[in-house]
Amino acid sequence: MRAYGEVLATPGVARIMAAQLMARFPQGMYSLGLLLHVERTFDSYAAAGLVLAALSIGQGAAGPLTTRWMGRWGTRPVLALTLVVAAASLLAIALVPMGLAAMTAVGAVAGLAMPPITPAVRTLYPTMVTQRMLSRLFSLDATLQEIIWVVGPVAITFVSTQIGTVEGLVSAAVVQVLGGVWFILSPEVGRMRIPPSGKRIGGVLKKVPVVLVVVTGMLLIGGFAASEAAVVSVFGHEGFEAGMVIAANAFGSLVGGLALGGVIIRRRSLAIRIAVCALGFGLACLILDFWWLALMFFLAGIGIAPALSAMSSIVAATVRFSDTPEAYGWIGSGQLIGAAVGSAAAGILIDWQGPIGGFAVAFVLASAAAIVAWVLRHRQPDLTQGIGEPPETAPIELAR
Repeated sequence: MRAYGEVLATPGVARIMAAQLMARFPQGMYSLGLLLHVERTFDSYAAAGLVLAALSIGQGAAGPLTTRWMGRWGTRPVLALTLVVAAASLLAIALVPMGLAAMTAVGAVAGLAMPPITPAVRTLYPTMVTQRMLSRLFSLDATLQEIIWVVGPVAITFVSTQIGTVEGLVSAAVVQVLGGVWFILSPEVGRMRIPPSGKRIGGVLKKVPVVLVVVTGMLLIGGFAASEAAVVSVFGHEGFEAGMVIAANAFGSLVGGLALGGVIIRRRSLAIRIAVCALGFGLACLILDFWWLALMFFLAGIGIAPALSAMSSIVAATVRFSDTPEAYGWIGSGQLIGAAVGSAAAGILIDWQGPIGGFAVAFVLASAAAIVAWVLRHRQPDLTQGIGEPPETAPIELAR
């Protein structure tokens, strides 16, 4: 914990971390909030799925593009514009009566305009701390983001079911605006200058480590999406046990991130951390009991924050500063695709084989991610001495 204290003591880090967490918090609210609101509006889960799909497709398509805009037009203008459009679109879905086609189109606009907070902050981190502390900062960020996925769904469910779905979406939009404004107005964001990328869009994918992180992230998040569908199929949509099991997974990620934040990242580390996730999903197939599933999801969670931290470190050590926003944008798009594919495949297998089919999909996808990371371990940068040369605007630690 002393290592994290040193990171948080760096001027501006604690404030930026709190601001970006608040700005990203609605990520844990919008999907469930839209599901409840659209289903209640049209009395159809198919309609809700269509709007959610439009939101996800929009986010996936816009990720690499909006991140490049930050280098061309500046971080603050891009974040401000996307924040206004995304919040206005989601408020329109909540407050303006419209048909399904119109709501789907507005959902797509909201996805396309979702502010690229995560790529922005992960590009900003290397400018705030020395390279020696950067891996720890990425680990802390990946660990604390679990708060989004534990508290967010609970909060939106409570507001939507106890007060109303309109109020649920409005509350999520208000949180997004407040957090987004706080992050955008932070001095560190104002001082960050991202040089325009000299590559065509997608050029960053010519680097093997970036492709490795995009593919492993897609498979890993797909595995988690499949596992969540399997858990819901075990306990039903009304059972609180499903939420508790998923929360155990997030708690495991929190513990794993804090425990491994100061551990040296070696070339085999990513594969081992993902393999822990796969092991948890594989063992979950054995007994469909609440306590067993909670324990196995806790085990699977231990690997998730450390794996995501390792992915961020690989990108920071591989990609030029001007190209890091786009790289993180591709990672986010890959994870969105993985979540969609994992959920769909799990649904098919659950209908065919029951919950075990869903857990099998989760195990196969996570195992595939671990195998890819292991096979390509020698193409990863050497991080045993920390992340390599600092980007152009990073502080440099002077020898005494």
